[in-house]
Parts: sequence; structure tokens; C-alpha cells
Amino acid sequence: MSRSARRTVGIVAVALALGAVFLLSGQSLILSHASGSPGAAAVPATAAVAVAPSSGFTETAKSVTPAVVNITTVMTEKTADGRNMPDELRERMEEFFGGPNGPFGPRGFRGPQGPGEPRGHRGGGQGSGVIVSSDGYILTNNHVIDGAREVTVTLPDKREFKGKIVGTDPKTDLAVVKIDGQNLPTVAWGDASKLQVGEYVLAVGNPFGLNSTVTLGIVSALGRGRMGITQYEDFIQTDAAINPGNSGGALVNTKGELVGINTAIFSQTGGYQGVGFAVPTSMSRPIYDSLLKNGKVVRGFLGIGIQDLNQDLAKSFGVKDAKGALVSDVREDSPAEQGGLKQGDVITSYQGSPVEDAVALQRMVTKTAVGSKAVVKVVRDGHEKDLTVTIGEQPETTKIAKVESGEKDYAFAGVAVQDLDKDTAKELGLKGKPQGVVVTSVEPDSGADKAGLMPGDVIREINRQPVKSVKEFEKVSSAVKKGDNVLILINRRGNALFLSAKV
Repeated sequence: MSRSARRTVGIVAVALALGAVFLLSGQSLILSHASGSPGAAAVPATAAVAVAPSSGFTETAKSVTPAVVNITTVMTEKTADGRNMPDELRERMEEFFGGPNGPFGPRGFRGPQGPGEPRGHRGGGQGSGVIVSSDGYILTNNHVIDGAREVTVTLPDKREFKGKIVGTDPKTDLAVVKIDGQNLPTVAWGDASKLQVGEYVLAVGNPFGLNSTVTLGIVSALGRGRMGITQYEDFIQTDAAINPGNSGGALVNTKGELVGINTAIFSQTGGYQGVGFAVPTSMSRPIYDSLLKNGKVVRGFLGIGIQDLNQDLAKSFGVKDAKGALVSDVREDSPAEQGGLKQGDVITSYQGSPVEDAVALQRMVTKTAVGSKAVVKVVRDGHEKDLTVTIGEQPETTKIAKVESGEKDYAFAGVAVQDLDKDTAKELGLKGKPQGVVVTSVEPDSGADKAGLMPGDVIREINRQPVKSVKEFEKVSSAVKKGDNVLILINRRGNALFLSAKV
């Protein structure tokens, strides 16, 4: 993805270090999803569409707004190396962002502030949260309180509390804050899995510091992923107006039930442009429960590298269509290895549910209880096989999978390789005995260059035949005829990846 493309999607980052919005993903990526991605659920043609009552949604708003709070923070002002921020640097930041009274302040967004509203703190930010338990547990976004040394929670009735961070989960951008209170107003949990595209929803929060703001929209899409906003994504997309300050606020259905936590927006300006994203309760509630019970989020773990299939890869691995998750790597001594999974397996079903792609499998595994047994259906050498795997606990330092996309139109022309020695392998972050040949250069505008092959990639196999030296590379590649589909196994920055393309 190009640098310019990364500048077009923003998290509503009111509590982050350098402004109101973080730009994370690309316009082209989002627009392609908006035009109908496989991960986005569509409303059936026969589904009934909700009709707005003549009185509007006044009762829903009345029931929800008392439990949607304003969160302000005081951040620990430090430079990247941990030292206190020098006054000179702080002054330059204030000048860049418009000064302490400017629209963004030195650290977080500060909008209009009426009488009785909590004022922004120097080096602080502002966002929203939802009380989900009458004894003071609040669900919000991690980026609202990330790096805070003080958290202040203000209710719509102007009561002010000191907040304590119970736990955070940066991988989904969720966090839980506790205040000391009893018989507090709450928003009831709803079932996001029952949402349909076209259904009315309300977003409640504190955009620009304007407390208890309610906006109305519909569910635009479901199951949005691959946005690059968080590691684990299953967003509700809505056109209910969400702006800086809405982060951590409630997305509710017409019954006033919590169905999502407002988290991000698509924007070229930093403000509302009709596309917002919320973490569904189907994801946030288990995380909330896990943070309260364990102080951390416990996720299921297989220990595999996975990637999506394209038509060429599907054909190479004997799969009828491009659905499923291709196993590109299996970690040693992992639950996957112990359960019999192998590199090159295509996982088509998990616990009886079809696997559409790598992201879908990732969601399924992370939600599986640690220690439980999961039945995994794979296609191996064109034949289906059922395996039973005991799910482990995901280590903090690893991901369930490195999800990559298949490449197209590969060509060996213009590729220069050399033998992989120990020193080069070490520089590339590879462990164990060096295996394969390292790509040293790729001719610009060649087929390989257009396919995305890069210097530093290590070619391990061609058409399932090991490549351990330049001599073997030349021998195996010379046997490939023009127009053939070629299956290539590479290692890129420590991650195994299959490529399938035509020479």
C-alpha cells in the first residue's frame, strides 16, 4: 500500500499523542470494501426494513444518554526515549497544532466547552465511554486512555469520578475503566449478531466535547475487516455521524441495546464523511468479560501462518474454488503441529463452519476456548481430511497468523538470486539452518517486479521441489514451461508465503 493511500482513514483518536485523528489505511482499500467485499454481509431481499416511528427515537435516546460518559485524560508527556518532553519541543508541537487553544491542542482534540463540562488538560485528550455495569465498569476504546496517568470520568448529570484502568486490549482497541459508584445508569448489552444491513442505529457520545450527542443512521455493512485499524477486525459500518470525541461511545439499536463501540471513521478531512466503524458486542463483550476475569484477553491459538487463496493457488492445491485459508507455515511444537496440520494444507472448515478466508479463520480460532478440541477440515493433495486440534493460548508476543495476499502474474525473468549463507540468513532474521536462495535484485517493470517479488525474499520451493542453492534454482526453474502456473514458496521477513503465478 502506498504512503499516500495510508493517509485517508482515521481513527477518532481524541486521546492520542499528536492530534484528533490517526490516519491508518487507504481510500482505495476502503472504497473497494464499500462496493461489496466478501466479508460484508448483505441484507436478504425479503428482509423487513425498520421504519422510524413518528415520534422519532426520543425514548431510546432518553434511556441511553445517562450512561454514556465523557472521559478526559492527562497523558504522561514523554519523548520516544522515555525522557520528559522538553519545553522547547512542547512549544513547537503547540505551534504546529495551533497552540493550547487551537482546534487540536498540543495533544488531543478540544472542541467547544460549555459550563460545567470537564475542561481539557494540558497533555490530555477527550473521548467517550459506556457504563455497562451499575457498579461502575465502563467500556471504551484503548486509544482514548492509552498512555494516561490520570483518567477523569464525567457523567451527563455532572458527577465526576476518578477512573481506574482495569485492562486494555490494543489488538481490538478496547479498554475497561472502573469508577467508584453504585446504582449507576447502564446501557444493556445487545446481540450484534442479529443486526441487519439497513437497520436503524444511534451513535451516542461526546463529539468535539459536546456531551450527550445522539446521531441517527443505518447499518451500512457488517463484518468489515482488513482495514488496517486494529489487528482483529469485525467492524459494524454505519452512516450515523461519528466525529472526534465519539471514540468509545455507544452504538445502540432501536431498543436502546448496546451493539457496538464507536471506534473509527473514514475521512479525508478528519471529520465525518458518512462512513464510521464500531466494534460489535459479539467481539467486545467476551473481551470485557476476559479483562474483568483475567486482567488480560485470553485468545485461542493454533500456531500457523495463513494466507488467502486466489484462483491459481486453489488450482495448485486441488481446491474447487478460492475459499478457505492456505497454511503457509506451521510453528514447531504448536497445537497445529501436534494436531497434524502441515504446510500446504487448505483449511476449508472449522468446528463445522465453512472458512471463507484467512481473516474468517483468525476470528474463529481467537474466539475458541483455550484447551478445547476443534475439528478442522483440510484439503491435502486434493483430498479432504478431518483433524482434531487442541487449542492453545495465544502467546503475547505472537499473532495467530500472518495474513498475506496471493500474488499474480509472476515471472522469473529479471530475478537475480544468490546462495543463502549464515550471515545473510541472520541479517534477514531467519533462524535455523539456511535453506533456499535469496533474491538480490529484481529488474524494474519485469514480471517479477510487477508481481511484488522483492530483494530479500528467500525462495524455498518451486512447484513443491526444494530449492537449496542457485544451481537447484536454475535446474528447477528451467523445467518450467512458458505459460505454466508456478507454485513458489518464499520466506519474507521470517514469514512463509506461497505465490502462484504464470511464467
